[in-house]
Parts: sequence; structure tokens; C-alpha cells
Amino acid sequence: MAAAASTPRVDDPCSRLPEASGSARNYLGSTLSERWELSCRDQMPRFLPRPHRPVYLLPVSWTSRSNRSPGPASSESPDNGVVQALDLDKNEAKFQISLKSKIWALDDHGTFSVWGAYTQNSRWQVYNGRESRPFRETNYEPELILTHGTDVGLPFGWKASMVSLSFNHQSNGRAVPLSRSWNRLIGELSLERGETTVSLRPWWRILNTGSDDNPGIQDYAGRGEVLVTQKLGRHVLALTARHSLKGGDRSRGSAQLEWAFPIGGGLHGYLQLFSGYGESLIDYNFRESRIGLGVSVVEWR
Repeated sequence: MAAAASTPRVDDPCSRLPEASGSARNYLGSTLSERWELSCRDQMPRFLPRPHRPVYLLPVSWTSRSNRSPGPASSESPDNGVVQALDLDKNEAKFQISLKSKIWALDDHGTFSVWGAYTQNSRWQVYNGRESRPFRETNYEPELILTHGTDVGLPFGWKASMVSLSFNHQSNGRAVPLSRSWNRLIGELSLERGETTVSLRPWWRILNTGSDDNPGIQDYAGRGEVLVTQKLGRHVLALTARHSLKGGDRSRGSAQLEWAFPIGGGLHGYLQLFSGYGESLIDYNFRESRIGLGVSVVEWR
């Protein structure tokens, strides 16, 4: 009787999977289900580090104009403006690392899971020997993410694969007058069809009770974004568009295009084009156009 009680149900698809679920096949993840473990066949051990956002190194990151006097656009935060202009080069190096790990799961079906994630990107004035080659800006972004696999069919072959809600903190870890930070609640709806994914991500800023390092940041860096990714063989294209969701002189935003192309093994060439506001926290209210070229080991998928 005891043996019969432990026999898996015939109608349970997870009972028919081999023991090797969570192998190297889906470690990097080529689909939303693999990246976020939305089904029983995609489960990996908890607390195992996984790729989150693209991981890249850009030895060349050239901007159309340098933000030599970063500061708020108004007098709402007078202590956060730079008095003496900075001596900056238009070309610098940029790199990003980004990891996540599943902390808790309700079950093995991707019903509800909690993830911890961390992203860090830096802009390094490596060619600026006049100023001893400083790191101009580093942004630190930890977040806690609750995900829910949906697997809902939509018209024209689309599928709603996942919804999520995250608490996101982003700061540059610097003192006044260069301190910048904000907290957000970010919702997300992820859709996919074949090799195309679309993620809709509105967010709500959690205002500080004290002073504000970057007043009105939502009118520049936006109140939400749309991320579209397209795989073409081993090539990956990604477009991220942000907007303030306001009209008139408060209608601002940005667009970033990324292209990862194969070089050899797991290494990809990586091209990044950006135009608009908020390329980094210190530049949240500064408009620029930027082009970067380098390599990546993890891309949007």
C-alpha cells in the first residue's frame, strides 16, 4: 500500500520528466520559461546564480556631449548641483554585470516564485589621463522580484507567459552633491511569440520622506518601459523604449538599441546605441546620444 501511495499520477506531466531537470541546457535560458523557471521541466536548484540582464564590456562608449555640470534642472534640491564643471572625455569604457537567484518557490510549476537580483554598471574615464582615469559613474541596482507563470494564449499566436512585481532600488553610492537614488515598484507583463518577446514594465516611484537627490526623475527617466527582443539565429536584437507618460514639455524619454552577434564559443560582439535622457543616474535629466562597441557573454533572450 505504501508503494502504491508514492506512485506519481499518470496525468501529472512533471511525473514523466527525467531526473536531470535543470541541466546545463537551460542554465543560461533561451526562453522566458527557462530564464524564470516557469514550468516543472525548467526548475533549477534554489540560490543558484543565473544571468539576469546582459553582461558586457564596452571599451568604446562615445557620447555626443558630456555632462560636465550634473545637477537638478530646478532649485528643488540645491545641494545636488555641481559648482565647478567636471573635466570629462567624450569617450569612456562601460561594463555591466547582472545576476539573479531564486530564493523561494511555491511549487515546481512556476506558480509563484521569489527572486533576488543585482545589476551593476560602470562608466570608466579610462582614456582621461588628465584626471587620473576615474570611474565617472557606477549604478547599483538590487531588486526583489515576485513572478507568476501564466501561459495564457492570445490572438495572432502570442502568449502571455509571465507577470511579476518587483521592489527595485537604484543608486550611485556617492555623497552630495553627486548622490542620486530612487526606489520603485515595477510591474511586468511578458509576452512571447516564437523568437520574439515583449515586456511591458510600468513603475511607481516610492518617494523619500526626506531630501530628494533627483527631483522629477520620472519626467526624464520615465514612468515605464517596453523591452522588445528578437532572436535571429545566434544574433539577438533588443529595443528598450522609456517615456515619462506625460505631454507637453514633460514629454521625455529614451530609446536604446542593442545588437549581439556571434564571434566564437559563448562570446558575442556587442553594439549599443542610446538616445535620450537617463543613460545613467547622474545623467537622469541630461539628454545625449551614445554609441558603444565591445563584447558580451550574456544577452537579452
